[in-house]
Amino acid sequence: MTQSDSIDIRSLHFFMSVYEMQNFSQVARREGVSASMISRTIHQLEDSLGQQLFYRNTRAITPTDAGRLFFEHALKITEQFEQAQKQLQDRKQEPSGLVRINAPVFFGQYHIAPWLAGLSARYPKLAIELNQTDEFIDPLRENTDIIFRIGPLRDSSYHARIFGQQIYHLGAAPEYLKTHGKLTAPEQLVDHQCLVYKGFEGANRWLARQSANQTWTHYPIEPKLVSNNAQSLLTTAISGMGIVLFPDWLMGQALKQGQLIELLPDYELSITTHAQHIAAIYPNVRHPPLNVRAVIDYFSEIYGSPLYWQK
Repeated sequence: MTQSDSIDIRSLHFFMSVYEMQNFSQVARREGVSASMISRTIHQLEDSLGQQLFYRNTRAITPTDAGRLFFEHALKITEQFEQAQKQLQDRKQEPSGLVRINAPVFFGQYHIAPWLAGLSARYPKLAIELNQTDEFIDPLRENTDIIFRIGPLRDSSYHARIFGQQIYHLGAAPEYLKTHGKLTAPEQLVDHQCLVYKGFEGANRWLARQSANQTWTHYPIEPKLVSNNAQSLLTTAISGMGIVLFPDWLMGQALKQGQLIELLPDYELSITTHAQHIAAIYPNVRHPPLNVRAVIDYFSEIYGSPLYWQK
């Protein structure tokens, strides 16, 4: 069937009205179009199907066997279309169905999972799938609706809602500082016990600068402990083993509670020279699904500005 022979929903509605009323003029008046348009639509349907749908004479229009068979299928098609329309309209009004979220392991544990109960209470028809991995994934290939990611935003094929910027802190337990003394400059890191995170790209580098208009300086260190588990490193730092460099969302609570003491507060600290944005990423589409918009808006409200863990 060529594009010119395609059958649209409006044509099916006209056909079904003619089938039920058996009169072109009555259908035309009800639909607000001309009788010639109704007649032309039926002819086009018959040409597309290669079947005569109605017998026509001066007294009546009656369906053929092909017309009766086509009506049964047309009825099912229009009912399914109307049901799909209703479901989509309902989704415009209230998020429902499954939304799939991907997030970094510990960010998801600290700042997504604790808020999912509130999200579910707000949108009770919404089902949630949360997958956590520190590796970047392609949302189209992995069949994911929203990716929470931390890092530079380079790929223009995705939309991103930036919640804020990740800030790093250097910290150690009071017991460690009593024994080893406080830092006054990053050059002194080489003389301290450093606890370093090692991800799939290798061990983190520790960078520092005194102001935003300065370049970052890498300070080589001899790690006392290297681990691919951030929570384990944080636990060992709190127990007094050494110094950690972690983002605010991970160690902010330990700093507020005094379990860790912030070191070098007059310096900017990082593991990369690029700005680390905390953002929700989703495929670049003209009209993002309601579920995606609702979830992102919810977390934007929860995180606030400034981000709640930076207050």
